[in-house]
Amino acid sequence: MKREKEFFKYLDSEISERIRMKILIDSGKVIDIVVQYESFLNNKWTPIIRYDCAHGFFHRDVLSPSGEKEKQTIAIRDLENALLYAEQDIKDRWNFYKQRYTKKLKK
Repeated sequence: MKREKEFFKYLDSEISERIRMKILIDSGKVIDIVVQYESFLNNKWTPIIRYDCAHGFFHRDVLSPSGEKEKQTIAIRDLENALLYAEQDIKDRWNFYKQRYTKKLKK
C-alpha cells in the first residue's frame, strides 16, 4: 500500500526559509522523494533548490528566477540515503543557495 507524506522543516526563526519534503512509501520502502528548499521572497514561497528522482535518477535542480533549471546528477541509488543527503545539504548550504538565487534576481 502506497502512502505519501508531505511536511515542512523550517530553517530560521523568522519562518521564511523552509524545506518541503515529500516522501512516497510502498510496503515500508521509500520509492520516491522530493526535497525542496523554498524561501519567502516577494510575498510568496519560491523554490530555489530541488532534489528529486524525476527522469529516473536522483538529482539536484538548481532553479533560477528566469525559470531555468540546472540539473546535477548525484550518484546515490538508495532513496533513504538520498533523502538524508538532500536534507543535510540544504540545512548546511541554504544561505549560499539563497544568495546565488537573489543575485540572479538583480540582473
